[in-house]
Amino acid sequence: MPEMPKPSTPDAVDLILAQWREQRPDLDTRSMGPLGRLGRCYQHLVQRMEATFAQFGLSRWEFDVLATLRRAGPPHCLAPTALFQSMMISSGTLTHRLKGLEARGWISRQAHPDDARSLLVQLSPAGLALIDRAVEAHVQTQREVLSVLPQAQLAALDAALARLLTSLETAPDAGSAPAA
Repeated sequence: MPEMPKPSTPDAVDLILAQWREQRPDLDTRSMGPLGRLGRCYQHLVQRMEATFAQFGLSRWEFDVLATLRRAGPPHCLAPTALFQSMMISSGTLTHRLKGLEARGWISRQAHPDDARSLLVQLSPAGLALIDRAVEAHVQTQREVLSVLPQAQLAALDAALARLLTSLETAPDAGSAPAA
C-alpha cells in the first residue's frame, strides 16, 4: 500500500514532535506520532460519543451496559458477572450502577433460575427501545467521524489496529488491559 501523504496543516502532535526534536534530537520519537495521534483521536471520539449518548439521557457506562445486554440477544439477559467482566469494573461498582438503571426502568434484576443466590440482569422493553435508538445514533456518529477516510485507508487502518490490538492483548502482561 502506498504511503499516505500527511495533511499540509500540522496537527498538535506535529508540534509536540517538533519540540522534542529541538530539545532532544538524540531521542527517536517515531513511536510518539502514531501513539500520540491515537490518544488524541480517542479523546475526540469520547467527546463525540458522550454527546451522542447524552441525546438519549445516557452516560457512556449506561450505554455500555445496555448495549452489552442488547448484543447478548433475546432474552437480552446476562449474569452480573458477565457484565462486569466485559466492562472491567468491580462487582460493587456494577451493583450500584445497575440500581440506577433499574430505577430508570431500563433493566430488571430477577432471580437466576439455576442459582438461588444469584440474579440475572435483563433489558426491559423500555431499555430495549432506548438502546436500539441510541446504538443507531452511535453508529451514525462513528460513520461521520470516519467519513474523512477513503474506504481503502479505512480498511488499512482497521487491519493495522487489529494487528496492534492482538499484539497488546496477547502480550504476557495483557491481564491488566482494559476491555473495549
